Amino acid sequence: MTRIPQTFEHVRQEKRAALIGYITAGDPDKEKSLEIIDAACSAGLDLLEIGIPFSDPTADGAVIQRAAGRAIRAGMTLEQGIDFVRKLRQKHELPIVLFSYFNPIFIFGAERFIREAVSAGVDGVLVVDLPNEQSNELMQYIRKPDELDFIRLIAPTTSIERRNIILQQASGFVYIISRHGVTGGDNNRIDWKGLEHEITAMRQETSIPLCIGFGISTLEDVRSAGTIADGIILGSAFQRRIEERPDIAKDEITEFIRQMRKEIKTGN
Repeated sequence: MTRIPQTFEHVRQEKRAALIGYITAGDPDKEKSLEIIDAACSAGLDLLEIGIPFSDPTADGAVIQRAAGRAIRAGMTLEQGIDFVRKLRQKHELPIVLFSYFNPIFIFGAERFIREAVSAGVDGVLVVDLPNEQSNELMQYIRKPDELDFIRLIAPTTSIERRNIILQQASGFVYIISRHGVTGGDNNRIDWKGLEHEITAMRQETSIPLCIGFGISTLEDVRSAGTIADGIILGSAFQRRIEERPDIAKDEITEFIRQMRKEIKTGN
């Protein structure tokens, strides 16, 4: 079993949602990035998503696209992202998920990727452009049950039939995309009542934790998400701070996480 189920059991006992943070590895440079991620883990994240930069991140908005560009220019690679996990494991026991597009994994080698990720201490992988139906491209290389969770996504456009198949196959947690569009930005508001209705329906199909991401950035968003979801995923809110004030981003992100933790409440 990975660390992910244990973490969600712990936050359930505390009667709150998990705080999940996404940070692009290598932004603004490799040294500062590792320092920022290390500080974020210490500040109170329940689960960390490490983003592997990719040159064509089609699911991501402008903020994370620019973060990926900076990281690539700094020389960040998938192999170095896995090495970040090894270094973090010297201090931290929180679950770590690698968030990537499939192209870097394909070039690296899917079997090698799974082997090295597990060895480094990765708990789950989320490959945003690898559909549920093609998850065996990676899962076939997992040697033991429950040694690595494949995090699956459900979008607003996912049909009920397909959604139920995804829920039946899910492990770790399910990433619920909160709205149409890409990560970050304010062009599409979140329909919280509609989202609550959808999550209530999904709870009839699975006991796997359901976590909301895409467009969660404010205290109000966190309050709203924390009443209906098992986890709240923040990403662009961190990357904006790194982009705008890289020299003090570590301190700003640390304080932001502490504020978010205070706001998380759940009615589940």
